[in-house]
Amino acid sequence: MRLILASASPRRRELLRMLVPAFECEAADIDEAMLCDELPADYVCRMSSEKAARVWVPGSVVLGADTTVVCHGRVLHKPDSFADAEGMLRSLSGLTHEVMTSVTLMSDVVVTTELITTRVEFAELSSKLIAQYLSTDEPWDKAGAYGIQGLAGSFVKRLEGSYSGVVGLPLTETRTLLEAAGITTSLGDPRV
Repeated sequence: MRLILASASPRRRELLRMLVPAFECEAADIDEAMLCDELPADYVCRMSSEKAARVWVPGSVVLGADTTVVCHGRVLHKPDSFADAEGMLRSLSGLTHEVMTSVTLMSDVVVTTELITTRVEFAELSSKLIAQYLSTDEPWDKAGAYGIQGLAGSFVKRLEGSYSGVVGLPLTETRTLLEAAGITTSLGDPRV
């Protein structure tokens, strides 16, 4: 069975490779704008579903995923400027925020979407620390202007939920979805 990851994210590829060594990647070109009055959870679920639907072809199993950072009910997208990224990190400093990741599995017989919400508490971030972090390549293609798997991992005081979900693909839920669809993971045959 052909498995396709509807993503260009190297982080998602690395995570999925832990579960399934052979799959294809195809970036899903979709409009990622939020709808008027759309709640963050609805937004992230819609994004993963639309990504999966964009690349699905009959006979395939497609995984679509989307991750967003939510602070005080506001979605923090990928930053588009230094000032934007700086503002995001200042808003996260010393507070607990949510990282929502949705994963959608689409096949000939089923479409299933799971939403995983992780609470992440940041330490206080000084202006100097924020500036030093923004001088790296890390924040620019990531929701909320940070990547937990890199230097920003040192900002995290506490995490409640799925670490891999914050990185971009929740492994527990993804493994369960794949095995339910009959995909053999690195942990063995799902029918056993």
